[in-house]
Amino acid sequence: MEVTARAPGKIILAGEHAVVHGCAAVASSIDLYTSVSLRLRSEDEDTIKLLLNDIGLDFSWSIRRIKEVLSHLGSPFSLTPTPCSPETVTSLAALVEEQRFPESKIGLASGVYAFLWLYTSILGFKPATVVVSSELPLGAGLGSSAAYCVALSAALLALSAPVELDKSQKGWFTLKAEAELVNKWAFEGEKIIHGRPSGVDNSVSTFGNVIKFKSGVMTRIDSNMPLRMLITNTKVGRDTKALVANVSARKSRHPGVMCSVLNAIEAISDEWCTIIQSNAVDDLCLSANEEKLGELMEMNQGLLFSIGVSHASIETILQTTMKYKLASKLTGAGGGGCVLTLLPTHVSGAVIDKLVEELESFGFQCFTAGIGGKGAQISFDHSS
Repeated sequence: MEVTARAPGKIILAGEHAVVHGCAAVASSIDLYTSVSLRLRSEDEDTIKLLLNDIGLDFSWSIRRIKEVLSHLGSPFSLTPTPCSPETVTSLAALVEEQRFPESKIGLASGVYAFLWLYTSILGFKPATVVVSSELPLGAGLGSSAAYCVALSAALLALSAPVELDKSQKGWFTLKAEAELVNKWAFEGEKIIHGRPSGVDNSVSTFGNVIKFKSGVMTRIDSNMPLRMLITNTKVGRDTKALVANVSARKSRHPGVMCSVLNAIEAISDEWCTIIQSNAVDDLCLSANEEKLGELMEMNQGLLFSIGVSHASIETILQTTMKYKLASKLTGAGGGGCVLTLLPTHVSGAVIDKLVEELESFGFQCFTAGIGGKGAQISFDHSS
């Protein structure tokens, strides 16, 4: 039996940075996916293989070696994950270092730690081949690590004994009761990669659609509005911690002004939720709602610029999309990363193609994506 799981990436629609200071933010899934295929092998094959197709890395560990190093994992399987201890992380690092991890890609090593921990915690020491592929760029603020952890957890849990799924189902199906369990395991994987993640990225990837979050509380929002965005990756790396610290420093220097700015950003998040939950009765109403969202994006971007998190590359994208009368804003930490451009229903494919060509001439990378789609999904291969 082979199983494939896929999980979507995410974007922040509104409220980035303000959320750090107790205000609401809104995140959404996008229909760009990370997929994990898992095929269990016969017991005499004695290896666990991990193939990371998009970055050209593959790893193979003997079951015997994994048992030596991770003997405390593997059994008995608990539905509720126990967080990975620092001692276990040290053991995982030893297993990965033995593989002669390329120095140029050492930043990805924690993702392999997460794989080994999730695999042995859920499936124990069964031989298998796991293949990972992704439509999401790494480190661009689109939730690539969360989508990886969610897809990996979903695939592993689908073939674990305590989780009973109907393996005769054909095609992709969305997780229901199992989704909460997948989310818990994925969150533990995210902790191995990021240390102290908020849990938002893995929640959006697991459940899909739109999530509003404030002070650690998440509320699922059912969007009634089909939206498409152009996502432009500046390819400029950013230091999220430094950007967050700079905003905090600005707030301490100008507390009154910054409070007003952050409250204005929260009002934009609230209005986003109101608009996407409303039912557009006709095309005219839909068009009016798209126009309102565009205005909210422009106001949000102006406020983000005012708190010092824009970047020359972001401003280049904003000036380019403005020529086409399209609204844009940065998404995530800023200082590089990605920019969202709302693609209203009336905009033609030819106009989008021309815009993409112009943006790519600057060296940027463009994706078009649907907003607020399904979360983690599973498909069983019945051919083997």
